[in-house]
Amino acid sequence: MSSESLVEGPAGVLGAWENNGQVFFAPVDRAAPPVAAPGAPASRKHPVVTQNAAGETLLAWTEGTGWQRGGALVWQLYDKAGKPAGEKGRLDGGIPTWGLPTAAARPDGGLILIH
Repeated sequence: MSSESLVEGPAGVLGAWENNGQVFFAPVDRAAPPVAAPGAPASRKHPVVTQNAAGETLLAWTEGTGWQRGGALVWQLYDKAGKPAGEKGRLDGGIPTWGLPTAAARPDGGLILIH
């Protein structure tokens, strides 16, 4: 099973997807190379992406999820240039069975991750 994410941000529409155990994001309305989540692929699935008014991007995904099995929630914040920007994390057991993460930009410019 696979999933994807689309969001409109100040830089245009961003898409996130998984391929061969790795997750990526990139603008879908212009040519740009995809940005991969940091580290080696590790059964990464179900990416979600969002972007705030400042152009910061939050990419989140699951690791270790499967049929009737939850897993870890993992995330990385990227700066306006698409480079990892400090904030990253992992919450083992953060995704329940059949669960998926979601994310949104808040009106105050913050980013929120819901799981």
